[in-house]
Amino acid sequence: MKHFLLFYEGAPDYLERRPQFRAEHLTYAWAAADRGDLLIAGPLADPVDGAVLAFVGDDKSVAEEFARADPYVLNGLVARWHVREWTTVVGELSANPVYPANV
Repeated sequence: MKHFLLFYEGAPDYLERRPQFRAEHLTYAWAAADRGDLLIAGPLADPVDGAVLAFVGDDKSVAEEFARADPYVLNGLVARWHVREWTTVVGELSANPVYPANV
């Protein structure tokens, strides 16, 4: 398994329009978390102008498919998004643990 980060860049009216779609988006996100695809997610703070979502899967399609069907994306609250593979090396959930003795 690998980790992937999905980055959202909010549209200029993201905060104003978010309440209209938030319940639908959160239901969708919690379903992905319940399946084990989405590990953790949330908006960036100060300013709230985007979000980061961490996924686990065999390839980046797990995050891309999520984004393509996310109510925030479908309704234009997200101006742009992209996925990056994340090489995790420290922590219980790391996919590629590297310990000081291995360096």
